[in-house]
Amino acid sequence: MIRSMTGFGRAQVAGDKALVSVEARSVNHRHLDIALKLPRLAALESNARRLIQERLERGRIDVSVSVTPVAGEASQQVLIDAPLARAYAEAGRRLAVELALSEAATLEWILEQPGVLRVEEPEPLAPEALWPTLEDALAKALSELIERREAEGEALAGALRTLHETLVLEVERITARVPVATARRQERFRERFTALLGTHAFDESRVLTEVAIWAEKTDIAEELTRLRAHLEQFALMLKDGGPVGRPLDFLIQEMNRELNTIASKADDLELSQSAIAAKGLLEKVREQVQNLE
Repeated sequence: MIRSMTGFGRAQVAGDKALVSVEARSVNHRHLDIALKLPRLAALESNARRLIQERLERGRIDVSVSVTPVAGEASQQVLIDAPLARAYAEAGRRLAVELALSEAATLEWILEQPGVLRVEEPEPLAPEALWPTLEDALAKALSELIERREAEGEALAGALRTLHETLVLEVERITARVPVATARRQERFRERFTALLGTHAFDESRVLTEVAIWAEKTDIAEELTRLRAHLEQFALMLKDGGPVGRPLDFLIQEMNRELNTIASKADDLELSQSAIAAKGLLEKVREQVQNLE
């Protein structure tokens, strides 16, 4: 299966201690570049990074994680210091008697006194205890991301197959033109020699030697052979699937080198035009391959 480098995945997993939410996004990048946001879970970054590296090979991967403690696990607790409250109540009662007041200390007054009520913060959740939940959520988010990358990758592969077929036709057109271009080259040489020498006799073998030397300089048979081999390998890679982005990118460089040589050697207008057209197609292929993992 061929994958693109663009995708998105989201997952939520409820564990015993917390609800873990994960969002994973990926965009094009030459290598695997991972950016993690793990509030409260920085200690688990190496584990999360290792899991991502096992599932993906290329792309800029942004992963955001949020942790929500489950009810009763990490909520704040209100504590009452009952002995202190009784002391305040007793002190209030004695003061009311001493001052001959009709009202003793009220509950509201007692609760307002320093130290009677206090809020106790919960102990932070241990990151290690949350790893199974995070691992599950991250794996599910990555699976969704990969599924979307595969769907887009197959669409890109279809476009690449179409471009490949068109490029093959253009190379076949170049191959078919070579004998015609060679014959025209020989005829041009004869015409030039005749024009230069007029009615004077000239050595036909010398003409053929010059033609052979020029033909060697403009021969593109080897380049065409290598180019066809590269195109066959390209088709096989698309068929086999997998992480083909880097291998295809290298293959495109090789094909571009052969086409540049063909274009520089071509001394025929139609050959030159076909070589330029093939290079244009190859550039479109390269643009699409940049999106593949």
